Amino acid sequence: MNRSSGAVEVRTGVRMPYFEQGDSSGMPLVLVHAIGDSQRIFEGLMDHLPASVHAFAPTMRGHGDASRPRSGYRSSDFATDLAAFMDAVHIEAAVIAGGSSGGLVGQRFAIDFPDRILGLVLLGAPLTLGNKPFARGLWDSTISRLTDPIDPAFVRRFAESALSRPVPDTLLDASVREGLKVPAFVWRETIKGILEDDFSSELGRIAVPTLVIWGDGDALLPREDQEALVRLICRARLVVYPGAGHVFYWEDPARAAADLASFAEELAS
Repeated sequence: MNRSSGAVEVRTGVRMPYFEQGDSSGMPLVLVHAIGDSQRIFEGLMDHLPASVHAFAPTMRGHGDASRPRSGYRSSDFATDLAAFMDAVHIEAAVIAGGSSGGLVGQRFAIDFPDRILGLVLLGAPLTLGNKPFARGLWDSTISRLTDPIDPAFVRRFAESALSRPVPDTLLDASVREGLKVPAFVWRETIKGILEDDFSSELGRIAVPTLVIWGDGDALLPREDQEALVRLICRARLVVYPGAGHVFYWEDPARAAADLASFAEELAS
């Protein structure tokens, strides 16, 4: 697949690097990464997407090689940046696919920018994390106390906690390198926002077809939360990957890409 790299400064003042691939006349797909990641986390998945999907993977503010403003790390801020990114690369509307906490950004985008979304894909996305003891414990014990420079051991543990199956060392090492680019204040502010986010009362406003994908080996998110997403979003359906972990799109990028491509094809027909 012929993939290009670029960067745009969007109207919110943020410089966002991104990958782009696929036929310019194909179904637009924007991939939204999670806390601590960057556009590079989707390279494996993008390798398996067909040319009929016009895919973009931007890096969100504070992450990777994007600019790092001192504020603006709520899901609503990331969603506004996403709309500005789409303006900058001339996408009127797209399928939005958010991985893990990027799925909260996807939910917020679908609520706030209903005219800019064709379909929503939630890849191991939370309903909310504020009621999860492990998340509160991570905040109290580690995230709230982070200082620069970030400890590589923390970033590696954070990445490994999302896996239920081995992934290539090159992928894990790349994830750690990207995570180390994220300053302590961005980790704190982003995760503080994630813990406060709960869009349950607004999910009924999402009117586009929605695909919820979850691995039943996910040690972080329970099935009942995924079923709640499907119940609250009127046109949603759940696909379960047996044995897969929280970031199944690292573990089995070919399957995730096939499901994304099939979903995009359904929307185009």
